[in-house]
Amino acid sequence: MFLCNRIFIFDRGLQVHVYISTCCYTNMCFMMSASQCTEGYKYDEVREQCRDIDECKLLEDACKGGMQCINNFGGYLCLPKNAVIYVTKEESEQVPLPDPVPEVPAIPSIPAHLPVPVPGGPRDSPATRTILCSSGFTADEQNLYVNECDLQAPCQHHCYNLIGSFLCQCDHGFELAADMVSCEDIDECSLSSYMCQYQCVNTPGSYACECPQGYQLQGNRLCQDINECETGTHDCQADEMCWNYYGGFRCYPRNPCESPYTQTSENRCICRSQADCEGIPPSIVYKYMSIQADRSVPADIFQIQATSIYANTHNTFRIKAGNEAGEFFLRRSGNASAMLVLTKPLSGPKEYVVDLEMVTHHLTMNYRASSVLRLTIIVGPYPF
Repeated sequence: MFLCNRIFIFDRGLQVHVYISTCCYTNMCFMMSASQCTEGYKYDEVREQCRDIDECKLLEDACKGGMQCINNFGGYLCLPKNAVIYVTKEESEQVPLPDPVPEVPAIPSIPAHLPVPVPGGPRDSPATRTILCSSGFTADEQNLYVNECDLQAPCQHHCYNLIGSFLCQCDHGFELAADMVSCEDIDECSLSSYMCQYQCVNTPGSYACECPQGYQLQGNRLCQDINECETGTHDCQADEMCWNYYGGFRCYPRNPCESPYTQTSENRCICRSQADCEGIPPSIVYKYMSIQADRSVPADIFQIQATSIYANTHNTFRIKAGNEAGEFFLRRSGNASAMLVLTKPLSGPKEYVVDLEMVTHHLTMNYRASSVLRLTIIVGPYPF
């Protein structure tokens, strides 16, 4: 008895794509010994014979690249999904061909080294296969398929050949367009607002980070302040002091003292005339600092420290001027020190001048003295 499987495959609207016929005497081709079957078959203890394994049902992803799985005796076929397939399992069974039957061009002669069906030959002869081509295939003496990547170069960037088709892939930073062959640039800057610390500029296949004036790029995305006072890229005069802040610099007079004060050391001014100094601090010390904009609060930003400590004295601290909007708070941290605390986020660029006063009281003598630290706080234009 013969067990045959004929498969006719028609490409929709084209011609016969594949014809396969396999025949074998029942069990004789499949059994290696009693209850042991060849590959692709499983022994049925009830019927005491080998049964074909349906790999298309057993294997979850038997065929790749969008091909459909067709079970066959001892194996399976992977064929295009657009093919119309007709299967017969008995030699006498008529094949229901489509109406009308597509016109099939002449079959090219089969080379001598390929199996040729012989009339009246053995029924268990090897499978005879004739391939006539549809899209993605070409017929030659070896029955090879078309490599579209070599013939057409259809892809804009990279082409990977598949059986009956091809796959396009784009370079890093690009993605396939709707036509599945062209490549479109990916706008990385639109994917996230955290790509760059300041500004993201999209480029073909990539992106670049830019920093504002007064900053330089650190690494790939961060911005670092340029110290113009150290690099010499400032325009301060000889009688001026350059002070760097986040995003720029400022020029301040080397002698900040105004009448009736006189300069005794760098940034320190003293009023020497008792008559002229009545009601004003006897000494003023000038200090400068820079902070970033929109800093989180509360934040300790500056510590004031007494330069001299005397026995039997008590020091008090207060903000004398420059805190009209309540952006700062002075917290006493000891008898000789206090901490300036930022209580509100500050926007920049902006300059704040805050007078911090320390009043010294002598506990045994009727003595009181005060000094002022004039702190200039420069707020940068950005939070970095």
